[in-house]
Amino acid sequence: MPRVSTEALPPALSQQGRRPVRSIPPRTWIICLSILAAALVAASLTIGLQGNVGYVLPRRAIKVGSMILVAYAVGVSTVLFQTVTSNRILTPSIMGFDALYVLIQTMLVFALGGGALLSLSDPLRFGIEVVLMIGFSFLLYRWLFTGGGKSLHLMLLVGIVFGTMFRGFSSLLQRLIDPSEFLILQDLFFASFNNVDGILLGCAGTAVALVSGVAWRMRHSFDVLALGRDTAVNLGVDHKRSVTAILVICSVLVAVSTALVGPVTFFGLLVASLAYQLCSNFRHAAVLPIAVLLGVIALVGGQLVLERIFEFDTALSIVIEFVGGIVFLILLLRGAVK
Repeated sequence: MPRVSTEALPPALSQQGRRPVRSIPPRTWIICLSILAAALVAASLTIGLQGNVGYVLPRRAIKVGSMILVAYAVGVSTVLFQTVTSNRILTPSIMGFDALYVLIQTMLVFALGGGALLSLSDPLRFGIEVVLMIGFSFLLYRWLFTGGGKSLHLMLLVGIVFGTMFRGFSSLLQRLIDPSEFLILQDLFFASFNNVDGILLGCAGTAVALVSGVAWRMRHSFDVLALGRDTAVNLGVDHKRSVTAILVICSVLVAVSTALVGPVTFFGLLVASLAYQLCSNFRHAAVLPIAVLLGVIALVGGQLVLERIFEFDTALSIVIEFVGGIVFLILLLRGAVK
């Protein structure tokens, strides 16, 4: 794939042609956010550390590592997904990904039983969930976004239809299973960072690293793809091949993060929207790291506040979904849909 330089592109050709609300250089934001994220990670690992340090510290490291991995996977996948869809409100989760996760968990409990599901090895469950979600998402997104003439209304309609169908089938199966097994199932519907297995974290990190290597090789094309299909083709980018590769990357990143901790529907939309607001330009070299750092700050900082101030009175995923849902409504009301 040819490398296309975007340094000479005028600011008017940046994504959506909008000016951000901040004028602080992106490099300054990246440095400040990196310092804040590092401080929160250090605080999460050390505050209240006592007793058997050799036991407590590794467990904390696994939890913080899972938060960093999810922040990276969701942040990068959301920004790249919005690049190929040319829209700021679409995310893989909004397009029915989380509903598919709920359906997979429900079908496993219905077919195997809650006890048998929990008795399965974590790597096997993780592998089943990742393969199913990657296969579905890749087929759906490739059909929607690689062809010409696919409108935003069609994208939203298909995502809503599939999401509704998955939720309806999940609801039907949930009514047929035993109430005690339904309680086991409910615990799987909310994102949790407290029970992440270290081996699964390593497997997820390996998968994320592999697709990140592919994304790194394509980094020169991201800004050009954001200009639209016709412009990208005129500038020498193989549009269909590039979009297909990005959709594979997004599918793997979201599938791995969802299978690891559970669904976080509006988290990607939240960090991506804030990243675009903070950037003085919309180049991916600035937006991607800022989105990831904001994700780390939100997850690690939010979990730290919940643990030390609210004493686990609520779940972090619930707070994120609430704030992210508000951001989604604000974007709709401001006319973000084009």
